[in-house]
Amino acid sequence: MPAKNRIGILTGGGDVPGLNPVIKSAVYRADEMGREVIGIRRGWQGLTHMDASVEIDAAYIRPLTRENTRTIDRSGGTVLHTSRTNPRRIPASKLPEHIPASQLKTIPFDGKYYDMTSIVLGNLERLGIGCLIVIGGDDTLGFASVLSGAGQPLIAIPKTMDNDVPGTEYCIGFSTAITRAKELITRQRTTLGSHERIGIFRIFGRDSGFTALYTAYATSTRCLIPEYPFDLEHLSALLREDKRKNPSNYALVVVSEGAVWNQHEVAEIGDSDAYGHRKKADIGHALAEEIRQRTGEETMTSDLTYDLRSGEPDSIDELVAITFANIGLDLIRDGVTGRMVGVKDGCYAHMPLPDSSRGPRKVDVATLYNAERYRPNYTSKLGAPLLFSRA
Repeated sequence: MPAKNRIGILTGGGDVPGLNPVIKSAVYRADEMGREVIGIRRGWQGLTHMDASVEIDAAYIRPLTRENTRTIDRSGGTVLHTSRTNPRRIPASKLPEHIPASQLKTIPFDGKYYDMTSIVLGNLERLGIGCLIVIGGDDTLGFASVLSGAGQPLIAIPKTMDNDVPGTEYCIGFSTAITRAKELITRQRTTLGSHERIGIFRIFGRDSGFTALYTAYATSTRCLIPEYPFDLEHLSALLREDKRKNPSNYALVVVSEGAVWNQHEVAEIGDSDAYGHRKKADIGHALAEEIRQRTGEETMTSDLTYDLRSGEPDSIDELVAITFANIGLDLIRDGVTGRMVGVKDGCYAHMPLPDSSRGPRKVDVATLYNAERYRPNYTSKLGAPLLFSRA
């Protein structure tokens, strides 16, 4: 069994721009510290499904070096790939075939799901991983908290375009999402103006409205967020007003996928994922039809979601990713684990691992949102952090 001086790294959940710069920076810094780095492929699935009977299961394990990570920061996605595997909820139909029946009997089973936490811990031991770097959102980091509680040293790095991981003011991927959304909306204004329509732009944000709010801030538009149910008649009146005052005779609104109107929530569709979430039906098309009926105006819908997570990171996400990685390695060097790297009061910091039972971080409607105008608040910013909002 190898000495436990290796650093493991994995990415879980949805991909965002900025993951590869974290991986590269961690590898380079670890090399300076004389530490090996092992990449775990496909998120937590790599640690539940790797075949421990072979020395290196290439399907799930990838040694990382300066040479094979030299150029990865120039592209988006994650070279380690990802999944939404929850080791505590593995259905029998998705168990790895190589686990012997005798071992399977020792794994907790509630009649529907297997809890493979012990398998994950055993595989980390076999790989000689002394500390694990986990890059993910609230769900991925929720299981990181479980591992930490079981004694596994680890460092968490938050990533999500929703920017809703509790405890930190910033998550990797958020700035690029706003940058991309601004570009796409600006580009589509020409079509809205040419056809004199009302545009509805659907954007990420199942439970939190940060992505819609800051996109609206940067584009000077109205926005609808999950934290504040909106009134359809009032919204329709505002959009009619916008259209009338606009020389190009168009209006637009940015809407979070989880926004609700008049206490009416958009339906959830499909099967639940590994963390119990179901997809939201497309609020964009539903809202467009409601607005058309109330205003008599033609509408146009645009789903911005997956466009925002593809491609290379913008400069802010690149800077934050590199810095988060280096802070994480500083903590490992100093023997500090069980912490999440993040931003607090506008400064880089580290904080406790997020408690998944608290749910995602929410927009503070009282300070950040103009509920009467369905717009971001632009006033009273003196003393606020340069970017985004306090945790």
